[in-house]
Amino acid sequence: MAIHAEGAADHGLTAKAETEQETRAVETRHDDGTPIVVIGFVGGFVRHTDTVHSPVQVAERIRESYPSGVYVQVFENRRREDAHRKILQVLGKTVDGELSDKAKQQARVIIYGMSWGGSETVALARELKEEKIPVLLTVQVDSVAKVGQNDQVIPANVAEAANFYQTDGLLHGTAQIRAEEIARTRILGNFRYEYKKKSLSCDNYPWYDRMFTKYHTQIECDPEVWNRVEALIRERLLPSQGERSASEPRPWS
Repeated sequence: MAIHAEGAADHGLTAKAETEQETRAVETRHDDGTPIVVIGFVGGFVRHTDTVHSPVQVAERIRESYPSGVYVQVFENRRREDAHRKILQVLGKTVDGELSDKAKQQARVIIYGMSWGGSETVALARELKEEKIPVLLTVQVDSVAKVGQNDQVIPANVAEAANFYQTDGLLHGTAQIRAEEIARTRILGNFRYEYKKKSLSCDNYPWYDRMFTKYHTQIECDPEVWNRVEALIRERLLPSQGERSASEPRPWS
C-alpha cells in the first residue's frame, strides 16, 4: 500500500514527453510492426511523475534507451482503466474500439508495479486475458492486494512472471505467486529480501514512510531490486532480427 506523499513534479513537461513518445511509437508501428508496451504502476498515493520512486525511474531509463519501438508509461495504481485504454490505443484499436485478431497476436505487453501497483499489475493482466491479449511479463514488487483482488494467481495469458518481496514490518508483500495454468506461465521466481541486517537510508522518501512502513519503503528504494526488475524488462525489448522469431510470444486464446 504505502503512504507516500504525491510530490510536485512538472505534469506539463511529463505529459508532453508522453505524447511525443506515443507519436513515435505509433509511427514505428506503421513502419516496423507493433510497438512493445511497458506499463508501470506506482504504489500508495504516489504520482506517476514522482521521480523519487523507483518505478518512475525505471520507466525514464527505458524510455531514454528506446526512443522508438517501445511505449513506456507509468500510472497511479488507481488508474488501471486508463492504462488499459492506453494499451489498446497504442496497439492499434480500431474506430469501433476493437483490436483485430492480428493486432492481438502481435501484442507485446509488459506490466510491473510496486505495492498496490503490484496488485493492479495482475488485475490489468487479467483484464487483457478477457480480451485474448497476451502479456510477455509481469513483475510485482512487495505486492499488496487491494480489496477484491487476487495478486497471487497469474492469469494464463502471461508468459512469464516474477515476484520480489520482503516479510518484515506492518506492511509487506505477498510471498508467493503461482500460475493459473503452469503449462502457459513460467514463474521466474519469488525473490525474498531482508532489510533488518541490510538497512537502506532511503533519504529522499518522506520521514513517515521511513518510520511507519520502513521495510516496505526500503525494498522500493533498493537499487539491487530495481536493477533486477529493469533487467528483466530489458531482456524482452527489441530483440535483434535474428532473435525475433525465437522470441515471438506463443499464440494465446
